[in-house]
Amino acid sequence: MRIIPALLIIGLIAGCSSPKDEIQWKSIEKDLQTKLILAEDGEVIDLPEGHFMFSRTLTMDGKSNVTLRGKGMDKTILSWKNQVEGAQGFQVSNGKNIILEDFSIEDAKGDNLKVNDTQGIVLRRIRSVWAEGPKTENGAYALYPVLCKNVLMEECIAMGSSDAGIYVGQSDSVIIRNNKAYWNVAGIESENSKWVEIYGNEAFENTGGILVFDLPGLTQYGHTTKVYNNIIRSNNHDNFAQEGNIVATIPPGSGMMILATHDIDIYNNDFKDNTTVGVAIVSYELVAALSEGETQQEEGAVGGVQTVNNSFRDDSLYNSFPYDVRIRDNKFANSHWFPTTSNDIGKLLILKSFFNPPDIVYDGIETEDQPERNICINESGDITFINLDAANDFEGLSKDLTPFKCGSSPVVSGQ
Repeated sequence: MRIIPALLIIGLIAGCSSPKDEIQWKSIEKDLQTKLILAEDGEVIDLPEGHFMFSRTLTMDGKSNVTLRGKGMDKTILSWKNQVEGAQGFQVSNGKNIILEDFSIEDAKGDNLKVNDTQGIVLRRIRSVWAEGPKTENGAYALYPVLCKNVLMEECIAMGSSDAGIYVGQSDSVIIRNNKAYWNVAGIESENSKWVEIYGNEAFENTGGILVFDLPGLTQYGHTTKVYNNIIRSNNHDNFAQEGNIVATIPPGSGMMILATHDIDIYNNDFKDNTTVGVAIVSYELVAALSEGETQQEEGAVGGVQTVNNSFRDDSLYNSFPYDVRIRDNKFANSHWFPTTSNDIGKLLILKSFFNPPDIVYDGIETEDQPERNICINESGDITFINLDAANDFEGLSKDLTPFKCGSSPVVSGQ
């Protein structure tokens, strides 16, 4: 007799409860846009807890010392899933000392959060994702400061970008620390930026974990970057970038790639289970050669992605070769036997390093006007190294690390 009341109570509870995945979307679009337009110097704008849908780009322009603060990245969720106007989700421009913290941004048509021409920007505990996971149709960048100075990105999460999750471009004095990036083509990318520190991050299950690139034809060139104390593991996701984009050249299984930049110090990182290579040091010459005939960008591309530029030699100020690169005191481990077979470099590495994917690869392309590249490798463990000799059709490919061994003093300028 006591069982019947208990069953009735359970039935009543089940009948009155809502499904866990049912989300009550609300709109604060007009009210929040008005607050951003009228924000005064020093103002703090609080975002409420809840799920909020936006139909067009949210903008904040020309503001100083303004903070936009949510209740937490799991409590304040801003979505552009039904966006009908604009490319970006949230765009900040021409600002000074702006702080954005403790909320989520989802599913913009283009970039989720773009910050441009701003001096002093903090992105703290921002979760920026495409909720359906990795797709070519996703926006290019989850977090996207460009042409900025004094940038701090910390304790953020980026997922699903068809280019780079946590990205900084053409910017000065940048700190990227204690973030997580996964299921992006590139987890973390520094492009044409200088005085950059990338540390304490976890990049996993991307196509490439961390990229430090210098590209031609932009407003400035990058240098002086330190990458240390990061966990860079299992970056083996299929490359889902749009065809023609520069990151479409990244082989799945790439832990880190250094492209045509200089004054780089890489140390105390944990590279683990990246199928194809732990660290690759390559020139733009190799990227252009591998992409020849495949550089047309797909129609419908949205965002500020960089495509492969076959006219890069016309940029007289651009140095397409990496130099002054130091790799030291890192950990390398790989439980995989084979590099990717979906990329020409991966296929080459299978032939040349069977059952033992390399920890460090250098393309080996040299020029008469810059014979010394100062590529210095000082690793205490037993690592697998390959010099591709790519300029000579890989004929002189070598696994001899001796010419690249160096002392313990840093080569990065300004340290």
